[in-house]
Amino acid sequence: MSKTWRFLPYDVARVRELAAQLRISPILAQVLTARGYETAESARGFLDSKLTELHDPELLPGISDAADRVVAALKSNRKIVIYGDYDVDGVTSTALLWHCLKLAGGTVEYYLPHRLEEGYGLNCEALEKLHAADPQSLVVSVDCGICSVVEAARARELGLELIITDHHEMDATLPDAAVLVHPRLPGSKYPFGELCGVGVAFKLAWAVCARLGDGKKAEPRMREFLLAAIGLAAIGTVADVVPLVGENRVLVRYGLGALRERASLGLRALFGVTKLEEKKLFEAEDVGFALAPRINAAGRLGQARLAVELLTTDNAERAQMLASYLDEQNKTRQTVERRMVKQAKELVTEHPEWATHPVLVLAHYEWHAGIIGIVASRIAEHYQKPAVLIALNAQDGMGQGSARSFAGYDLHAGLASCSRHLTKFGGHQAAAGLRISADRIDEFRLAFCEKAGTFTASPRDLELQIDAEIRLAELTVQAVTELERLGPFGRSNPRPVFVSTRVELAEPPRTMGEGDRHLSLRLRHYGKVLRAVAFGRGEWAAEIAAAPGPLSISFAPVINRFRGQQNVELQLMDWKSEN
Repeated sequence: MSKTWRFLPYDVARVRELAAQLRISPILAQVLTARGYETAESARGFLDSKLTELHDPELLPGISDAADRVVAALKSNRKIVIYGDYDVDGVTSTALLWHCLKLAGGTVEYYLPHRLEEGYGLNCEALEKLHAADPQSLVVSVDCGICSVVEAARARELGLELIITDHHEMDATLPDAAVLVHPRLPGSKYPFGELCGVGVAFKLAWAVCARLGDGKKAEPRMREFLLAAIGLAAIGTVADVVPLVGENRVLVRYGLGALRERASLGLRALFGVTKLEEKKLFEAEDVGFALAPRINAAGRLGQARLAVELLTTDNAERAQMLASYLDEQNKTRQTVERRMVKQAKELVTEHPEWATHPVLVLAHYEWHAGIIGIVASRIAEHYQKPAVLIALNAQDGMGQGSARSFAGYDLHAGLASCSRHLTKFGGHQAAAGLRISADRIDEFRLAFCEKAGTFTASPRDLELQIDAEIRLAELTVQAVTELERLGPFGRSNPRPVFVSTRVELAEPPRTMGEGDRHLSLRLRHYGKVLRAVAFGRGEWAAEIAAAPGPLSISFAPVINRFRGQQNVELQLMDWKSEN
């Protein structure tokens, strides 16, 4: 279904003035003004964001107390256990803090719950085991714990010192831990509330490094660590799909450079299996489509510790072995994912009334609990509505679910209103997890649909925002390279999208990739021929081939860098027949 194309308004005179003031191309100036950067000062600030724009970590609620406790534990030679999460954000958070504390001479271990056996976040049994192993240890959670009221109470009962660092949505009651570190705690005045878990962990490491220095600045070796750690922060930030604006954009912008220049042995091994070692410049998409899925594959299949080991090992042979293994795990994940997507669509076909519901709740006994999240994203996008997918366990009658939003629907609020049907839930507006008894699913579906009411995506939600209409001849390598200054690209800061009309096929469309999932085109526009690709849109090949007359296309231009060659390529977003 073709989307509605909405052209962002701009002032022609302002574009001309901005281009002259900044000495940039009219195309870049038009994109900047269309996105709200209308003055030379604001546009320059966005294009040339500095590392110094990161906020002082001492502004983050709870961080001063947390850093003091961590440093005290280091000086007392107490064991510090980092309790992480099994996704990329949690894995990178764990590895980042581990590197920091190890470099500081600490006795450090990490604990990541088994995704399939323990589920997300803190659990009492794990805390009891950590306490039994060493009652004097300090436990620091990363990317989890802000809703762990029962678990924090158990830690306090045991006498186990617990620091919780997190970024997820909070419940009305906060856990009674020794310290809570969270950018959006009640009363918080922290300037940027959209940090992900690894962003918070980076700020804690920064505060610890400052205390180990002169109180304000880290000593040289710890400063070098922080500059390298921004690379891990970039991976987790991109993978967690938080808005790439403000501090997140700064972390990713400089983190991509750190990955290229200061990567660990494990990351370099991962670059090898993903062919990224050949690239001179990394982009956010390299993280999102190459690095993150492989790191995530370990946690999805219940082996998140291997991902942390990859990011922390100093053994080159072990790093290569782990990178290759995670690559194989990712291939397995892709196979399972394709089967699950097919089964999910079959369920909707078998229950046509579900297609009319404002949200989808699907459950299956053959689904893998570690992969339902990514499949829920595919289903939400396909049916254009929020989706909850539940992997059922025949042995204990329980289901583990993952929910993904669509068009801004607040999943956390929706699940909270139906919590009486759930054993456990947590997450945020866009993504959430839950546990539910199999015999409560039908009741939950009814309640969740009732809460969503008549929710449907508004026409605005289904719009494709267009930055400008241009001729393909304007897209020189130099022009597209200049547009990359707007990056890194991701949520809330997408690649510029353009429209060209009266475009013709230079040759018949063809599909590519496993299962003919993707589309490849060569397009001609007033004599200029460019290649275009549409990932996951193989079905467009026959439709475009049959379309009468010229086409209007919307696309994001990119530079395809391969074996020393640079060519402009179009990422096709949508198309329409002009006849």
